[in-house]
Amino acid sequence: MSKIKTTFFCQSCGAQYSQWLGQCKACGEWNSIVEEVMEKEPKHTASMDKEIKNNAYNIHEIETREEYRILSQDSEMDQLLGGGIVPGSVILIGGEPGIGKSTLLLQISLQIPRKVLYVSGEESNNQIKMRADRLDIANTDCFILTETSTQKILKKAKELRPELLVIDSIQTLYSSYIESSPGSISQIRECASELIRYAKETATPVFLIGHITKEGSIAGPKILEHMVDVVLQFEGDRNYIFRLLRANKNRYGSTSELGIYEMFSSGLRQVKNPSEILVSKKDENLSGSAIAVTLDGLRPMLIEIQALVSTAVYGTPQRVTTGFDVKRLNMLLAVLEKRAGFHLGTKDVFLNITGGIRADDPAIDLAVICAILSSNEDISLPDNCLFAGEVGLSGEIRAVNRIEQRITEAEKLGYDVIFISKYNKIESKKYNIRVELVSKVEDVYKMLF
Repeated sequence: MSKIKTTFFCQSCGAQYSQWLGQCKACGEWNSIVEEVMEKEPKHTASMDKEIKNNAYNIHEIETREEYRILSQDSEMDQLLGGGIVPGSVILIGGEPGIGKSTLLLQISLQIPRKVLYVSGEESNNQIKMRADRLDIANTDCFILTETSTQKILKKAKELRPELLVIDSIQTLYSSYIESSPGSISQIRECASELIRYAKETATPVFLIGHITKEGSIAGPKILEHMVDVVLQFEGDRNYIFRLLRANKNRYGSTSELGIYEMFSSGLRQVKNPSEILVSKKDENLSGSAIAVTLDGLRPMLIEIQALVSTAVYGTPQRVTTGFDVKRLNMLLAVLEKRAGFHLGTKDVFLNITGGIRADDPAIDLAVICAILSSNEDISLPDNCLFAGEVGLSGEIRAVNRIEQRITEAEKLGYDVIFISKYNKIESKKYNIRVELVSKVEDVYKMLF
C-alpha cells in the first residue's frame, strides 16, 4: 500500500506548510493551520492512460476566429461576459449570503433555451422547485440534481450531456480522491480542477457559486480565482433592492462592465436605465441635494448626493458618510475652509448617496461640494442642473475622463445644465444641454448662490 500523503493548510489564506504551526506566517492568523490528507488512492483518468500529443506552432501560423458565444437571455449578464457565455468557460460568482446568487443562476437556467443541469449541495429539490415557481419561468430542459460528490455529478453530467452546468456551491462539494472535509483548501482545489477539466474536454460552460469570507474575498485558496476564466462579484445592500454584478476577472471580455438588477419576490429584474431610479422624484426643491454624473465601468449613471450641515451639538463635529469615503469628505471640507473661506470646522456634516450605491469616482467631488454648500446656505440647487468634476487641493476643478459620455447621458435624460471643468477638452459639436465651464470652487459658488 502506498503511504498516505498529508500536508498542512491555513484555512484563512490557503498557505501550505510541511508541519503544523501555531500562527500562519502568510496572513498572521492563529490556530488556522490544519492537517489535510492530500491523496489516498491513485487517480486514473482517460487523459492519463493515453499520451497526449501537442505541437508547437509559430504565432503567425495560428488563425484567429471569432469565438462562438451562447446567449443567456439576460442582457446584463451577456454584456458583462463580453457578448455571451463562451463554451467551455468556467465562471465563478461570489457574494454575501442571501444577496441573490442562487436566484440569479436559477433564473438563467430556466430562461436559457438549452439543456441545463443545476446541481445544488445546499438545498433540496422541493426548495429549488419553490423558488422556480416564484420565478414563474417554464423550461422543460432544466434538470435538478442534489449531490455533493464530484464523481457522481460528473457521471450524471456525462449521461445527460447538458449544454450548461451550474454548481451551487463549490464549497459544498467533495472528491473521493481527497480525504479532507468539504470546504477545505485541498477539497476546493481538487473539485474545481475536476470541473474545469470536464468543462474544457466537453466544451460545456460551468457556473460556480462561491462563498465569501468576512473580509469579502471568496473563501478557499486564492488559486481558485486564477484557475477559472471569469470571476464575478455580486454586490448590494440587502436593505435595498439594487444588486450590482461586477467582473473582477474576464478572459473573454472587459472587466469595466457592470450589471445592475432589482430584487423582487419574483426574481431579479434587469435595470436598463439606473439613472431614473437612483435619482429621487421630489415635489419641491430641497437644500442639500445635488446630482452627479458618474461612470461605473463603461456605464454612465446619475446619482443623487444628499448633504446635511448643522451646528455641532458636542465638542467634536461629526463626519458621517454613506456610500462615500469619509477621508475624501474630510479633504473636500478642508478645501472649502482653506481655499473658499467657509467655516465648516465647527459643524456636523452628514453625506449620503441615495439608493445604497457606493461610488469612488473622483468626478462626483463637485456634486459633493455643491450639496454641502447648498445645505450650509439652506438654498436649494436648480433641479435641472448636474455636476461632473474632480476637486483638487488648491480648490481647482480638474478634468475627468469620458466627459462626452457623461454629457450625452445628462442630455438624454432631459437636464438643462451641466457643470464641468474648463480644462476638459470637449468636441465642438452642439449639445442640446448647456455646458458651464468652471475652474475654481469660488466660480461655482458665485454662479449657483
